[in-house]
Amino acid sequence: MRNLKQFMLLLMTVSLFTITSCSSDDDGGGPGAAPSGVLTAKIDGASYQSMEISSSATIANTAAGQSLVIIATNSDGYAFSFTFFGYDGVGTYDFDGSTPAAGVNVASYSETEVNLSNPQNSTTELWQAPYENTMAGSLSVSEETDSKLIGTFEFTCKNVGGDQSVKTITDGSFNLNKQVQ
Repeated sequence: MRNLKQFMLLLMTVSLFTITSCSSDDDGGGPGAAPSGVLTAKIDGASYQSMEISSSATIANTAAGQSLVIIATNSDGYAFSFTFFGYDGVGTYDFDGSTPAAGVNVASYSETEVNLSNPQNSTTELWQAPYENTMAGSLSVSEETDSKLIGTFEFTCKNVGGDQSVKTITDGSFNLNKQVQ
């Protein structure tokens, strides 16, 4: 559990330093099909569901406006992370690297293989979107209440620091508990 917390902290920190702004429109799309408290998706066609205890949406109020960070992990060591600066509620936010001067929203998917006999030898592979200055997908927030953030997403992501493989994330949906800081 300690390694999971450290990994989530590292992922959030990296995301915060690589993002500068976001774009959105007024259409937040449909609510998706995720059960309360979790995030679901298909990763290259394989089903994924996070655990409620390790999934959340955090809105941080800063001098530059609002930021949104979504973290969702499961017991297999697979995790999603989304970071948006300039978050302004219900709408669609693109993972578009074609205009980096305007800022880039980031989506990440990771797989951690824990070596139980020697945890320091555990490995993590990270796929990121956008990559290569492309439009890689989007996340739509369809509903925001005092305690929940609900929406959908889809994107393609690339293992830019590893084998350069690409994963396709489809049918993404979230119904997460919301925190405001």
